[in-house]
Amino acid sequence: MKLYESGENYLEAILVLDRRGGPVRSVDVARFLGYSKPSVSRAMKTLREAGYIDMEAYGTIELTQKGRERAASVLERHRLITDYLVLSLGLDPEIAERDACRIEHVISPETFDQMKQRLHTLHLEKEKMYVD
Repeated sequence: MKLYESGENYLEAILVLDRRGGPVRSVDVARFLGYSKPSVSRAMKTLREAGYIDMEAYGTIELTQKGRERAASVLERHRLITDYLVLSLGLDPEIAERDACRIEHVISPETFDQMKQRLHTLHLEKEKMYVD
């Protein structure tokens, strides 16, 4: 089953909420993303059927290994693209955040790798400025 942008957004949200600590429930995901509870419930059913999450009887959402790997990949792309847009292009962080949320779903692995390398170089150059 192909996971679309909205599915990746849900997985990313679950991972972020999980890292904050405490159980993750559909209501938490709805609040975090600004979506309705019925929309989140439908998405959780789809993600569960695809093997990305497990849902406990009392409503707690857990990422499966497959779900955690996919969510971590999306989150890495999101954070790196945001940083790249801010540091390399000088965009306002709020604009960079919004744009990264869309770009993270369509960027090719080749472009992402190049951005990652460029961002690494920018960080090294920044560190060198503080040493010199």
